[in-house]
Amino acid sequence: MGRLGIETRSSLSMHLSEYGPLPATPRRHGSEPGSLVDEVETAGLRGRGGGWFPTSRKLRAVVESSAGRGRLNRSRHPVVIANGMEGEPASSKDAGLLASSAHLVFDGISAAAATVGATNAFLAIHRDSPVIPTLLKALDERHAARLDPLAIHLVTPPARYVASEESALSHWVGEGVATPVYPDRPFQKGAAGRPTLVQNVETLAHLGLIARHGGAWFAELGAPSAPGSTLVTVGGAVRDAGVVEVPTGTPVRQILELCGGATEPVRGYLTGGYGGGWVAADGFDTTAWDPESMRTAGAVIGASVLWLIGESTCPIDEMARVAAWMAGESAGQCGPCVYGLPSLSDDVHQLATRHADAADMARLERRLSLVSNRGGCKHPDGTARFVSTGLAAFADEVALHLDRRCSVTARGQGPAAMPVPPARLALVDVSGRDFE
Repeated sequence: MGRLGIETRSSLSMHLSEYGPLPATPRRHGSEPGSLVDEVETAGLRGRGGGWFPTSRKLRAVVESSAGRGRLNRSRHPVVIANGMEGEPASSKDAGLLASSAHLVFDGISAAAATVGATNAFLAIHRDSPVIPTLLKALDERHAARLDPLAIHLVTPPARYVASEESALSHWVGEGVATPVYPDRPFQKGAAGRPTLVQNVETLAHLGLIARHGGAWFAELGAPSAPGSTLVTVGGAVRDAGVVEVPTGTPVRQILELCGGATEPVRGYLTGGYGGGWVAADGFDTTAWDPESMRTAGAVIGASVLWLIGESTCPIDEMARVAAWMAGESAGQCGPCVYGLPSLSDDVHQLATRHADAADMARLERRLSLVSNRGGCKHPDGTARFVSTGLAAFADEVALHLDRRCSVTARGQGPAAMPVPPARLALVDVSGRDFE
């Protein structure tokens, strides 16, 4: 069994039997975070939500921001938000973790709250999630057992792609609007203007283990540059799609073996989710699953998604479907999203339907450069990377489409491989939130 216990669904009694009670977490003292931050630094824990940013630096930044406001500032008290939104449609690792090991996540929330001196703590999960009843039951169990010194509240923002971005999540918890906020980052000015720690639920589950076993224990496993284990969502042309837990640095080939292997010859891999990037199949299965190795291979570890495109599926068609959905998930706050992403989607659709020519491709390349690094958040950058890396990884298929052909046509169109949710509308929620 892996460290995070995703193989079984545990009640509180099962959780305590497996992991034991959470030790008392030393609290923040004045301008210094609780001593757990030192263990987190020793562990080398990096955020598992997509950015893989060092967790100890986030913890310290929140405390420094809070301490800098002075004792009379009413907005000095930190907030902790556990991000279980999982905006990436191709990912299911967070939902799987919450369904099986919710108490480990709640332990991590409590430990983080004590370490930064938070006075409010939340778990955010999108309002359509089937895991909500499990989480409510777990919170009831913890309340009855008086486990958490600080109450943890479940909040359910709208299920939008951008709503899972950390500043958007802070914005919703504080003001009820799930749109990104710039230039201030949450640790500077988050929920209700307060220093806010936003951490992915998997990161917090690891934090719950570090609080029990220490940083050195955590770092015994995995790649030295990003120690520990990690959850990976594997899908597409694979025999047993799902979520697996592996040490960081595990070769892609071994991850696929855990999932029964590919069901057909693989044309390429999507890594990191819809805000990630494509890589061609040649030799990628020997790449190690850690941020540095993936970057060297031209891939993106991101939200830890590994999606296989097989020979029976046209990758250009799949890119067009996803690009159209990503264009519709804009927060509507800046030109690159409002105008750029629909234009990119139109161009990719034209290529997918085999109506594009060289001039159209030149326009697409020009638009990709205009969208990147110009948005209010990273949503347009991720979409542009998804498209540009796909054009490079499947250059042979692009050439066929420009010649009004498709490699899949002769064998019959393959099934749509990548999940594309229905369009969602509401970014604002006016219902009450339990926030003090």
